[in-house]
Amino acid sequence: MLFIVMHKINAEIAAGGPPRKDLIEGMGKLIGETISSGKMHDADGLLGPETRVRVKWSGGERSIVKGPLKGENELAAGFLKLKVDNIDEAVQWASRYGESIGASEVDVGPITEAWDIGVAPKPEGPVPVRVLIINKATKTSESGAPAQAAKLSALVDEMKSAGVFLGRETLAPSSKATRLQRVSGKNTWTDGPFAESKELVSGYTILKVDSKQEAIAWATRYAEILGDIEVDVRQVVEA
Repeated sequence: MLFIVMHKINAEIAAGGPPRKDLIEGMGKLIGETISSGKMHDADGLLGPETRVRVKWSGGERSIVKGPLKGENELAAGFLKLKVDNIDEAVQWASRYGESIGASEVDVGPITEAWDIGVAPKPEGPVPVRVLIINKATKTSESGAPAQAAKLSALVDEMKSAGVFLGRETLAPSSKATRLQRVSGKNTWTDGPFAESKELVSGYTILKVDSKQEAIAWATRYAEILGDIEVDVRQVVEA
């Protein structure tokens, strides 16, 4: 089974700056254990709200909002990962992606690279930009109804031909989700469904585990490293 553990932006992350040494060490140990056990499927962090772009549709019209973004409807229904030349190119693909699945809103966020947090030098010359395009939940996605398969399949084929496609995931409705809110070191777990989330996604890990409870146990360790934070545990729809 695949589960995604998504952490949101907290006060420390919002303040910017390099991550704490103990956070890097603690997260490195946890991720290392997860990789060694064969339970790691994918993981990435996102740069801050000032780097992101939101694409919205209303009444058949598209609008583009440049960062810094603020949390509105931050309940994710799925995401697409691309490698492009720049954010403008990512926004164009994101627009077509949103239209292909009938989305009302998608966010485009650059993925954090090793040089962004000071653990490796940035390569010289032009560097491709990896981005995460998050499509937000709608009544249709929360009902569990599948996306418009034909349009989406054709677009993914085009992305692959263009050499920009890195991956795509669809999340099960939030009725199957569990949310952790860690405040002053105290954990509170709440089962879905969730009407919304006001906090922007800051990063995620997708785990290959035997049960949701195993994913929740991993998320608890994850939150202890990050500090006071909101974390969602969501099931990933597998083909």
